[in-house]
Amino acid sequence: MTIDDLFESLNIKYNNRELIENAFIHSSYVNENQTHLSDNERLEFMGDAVLQICVSERLFNNEVELNEGQMTLYRSQLVYEDALAQYSLDLKLNELLKLGTGEERNGGRTRPSIIADLFESFIGAVYLDTGIKSVNIILDKVLEGPMKDLDKLAITDYKTKLQEFIQADSRKSVTYEVVNTTGPSNAPVFEVVVKLDNLIFGNGKGLSKKKAEQEAARDAFEKLVK
Repeated sequence: MTIDDLFESLNIKYNNRELIENAFIHSSYVNENQTHLSDNERLEFMGDAVLQICVSERLFNNEVELNEGQMTLYRSQLVYEDALAQYSLDLKLNELLKLGTGEERNGGRTRPSIIADLFESFIGAVYLDTGIKSVNIILDKVLEGPMKDLDKLAITDYKTKLQEFIQADSRKSVTYEVVNTTGPSNAPVFEVVVKLDNLIFGNGKGLSKKKAEQEAARDAFEKLVK
């Protein structure tokens, strides 16, 4: 994928290609190559501020009126590291990321902290280049699902919620099993299933076993409470 492919998929245009490209330059790339290029950390700072106001506005204008505490909780869930990293993966931003050889070897292209920062820097660059309208087009895409299920964002520990739900009717406990691992050895993606009495109730994937277990528990919990 190229930058042009990315913007075409988003149906937006850019003016300053150099600024947009800067969003994808990690500090490790600059350090290893000793180039005149600057890394994306300043754009990350700008993107963080833009995300705070854009997400706050969406929550303020939500169909169901939210109080201050709810808006604060939901905003924290929508812009925390794992969420931002997922937005990067959804848009395939990490495919365009420029990393140093060492960081690349160590799985930096899928590391949540790096690709979460990447999403912020991309938002910062788009905002500076074409303004808030383009930023909101991007957010419409990545926040469509989460904004529809705001009530579920409050439940962050699905493993605990699932166990409590099961034990409300029985003394049974659930178990988790890794059923598949894909990707390079230094940046694996885990697939986990959650079982009750050897029956699979849910499955999930994640960049760590812990995240995959939470996703599996979430899948099971949402099925059981319907």
